[in-house]
Amino acid sequence: MSPTAALPETPDRAHHLPAAGLAALATAVLAGLPAVLDEVGALAGVLVLQLALVLSWVMVARLRGATASLVVGTAAAVAADLVLVLPDRPEIGGLLAVLAVGFLVSVVQQMLRSPRHRLVDSLAGAALLLTAVGALAALLLLGREDEGRLVVAGLAAGTALVVGHLVDQVLPRPVVAEGVPRGLVGTVVAVVAGAAVAFLAREVADLGMLRSAFVGAVVAGVVALVAVAASYVAVEAAAEGVPDVVSPWVLTVVQVALPLAATAPVALGLLSVL
Repeated sequence: MSPTAALPETPDRAHHLPAAGLAALATAVLAGLPAVLDEVGALAGVLVLQLALVLSWVMVARLRGATASLVVGTAAAVAADLVLVLPDRPEIGGLLAVLAVGFLVSVVQQMLRSPRHRLVDSLAGAALLLTAVGALAALLLLGREDEGRLVVAGLAAGTALVVGHLVDQVLPRPVVAEGVPRGLVGTVVAVVAGAAVAFLAREVADLGMLRSAFVGAVVAGVVALVAVAASYVAVEAAAEGVPDVVSPWVLTVVQVALPLAATAPVALGLLSVL
């Protein structure tokens, strides 16, 4: 089934409104907990997103050996967090060991199952999952340096995600890419909203006016672009009947968690050099 043919299977209301609501909740968790509980809040917020993504992605990507994939994904998430929490002076390079070991374990796990149907697809899905949970862990390093910067990054990313879905609910034209209900207007407004929120929250992270707006715009831009890819995943999975087998909410979690994961290393890089 072509992406264009799959579009009618995913009504705009079901595609956008749940994602906007969950994105607002994720933003409150990601930006609110660190502001209240410092490093413990940051760890709790990131771990919740990681575990939700692991459970949903295994179902949406239809990874073979689902139970083992859940175990590997969960272990990778916890290990990535510990690598950035336990050392006195953690470095993002510590995640490389977690990703390398996690991928090796995923390869072994997929090779040991029988029959080995969809082996390449399952390996690709496992690699993306490991990358995403590792990327989310990068937020812990940002929060450890300054909880205020984690709050600003979380607000910019979450706001862009919420605004993008709400605008596309009303005006998904002109489309950014055929086959998904995502429009150019929503993308532009999402970037502007992310920059505006970061600008307004600049004092939380002790950022200047230009730096805060720039960081917010870049983070929001990454969110908007990856959200389009996440919409493709949701549309194709809906067309293949994944929600009928598990739950429609797994698609919503992927639509929210993947864009947030993509922005974590970007936000860390920007706020580390600016």
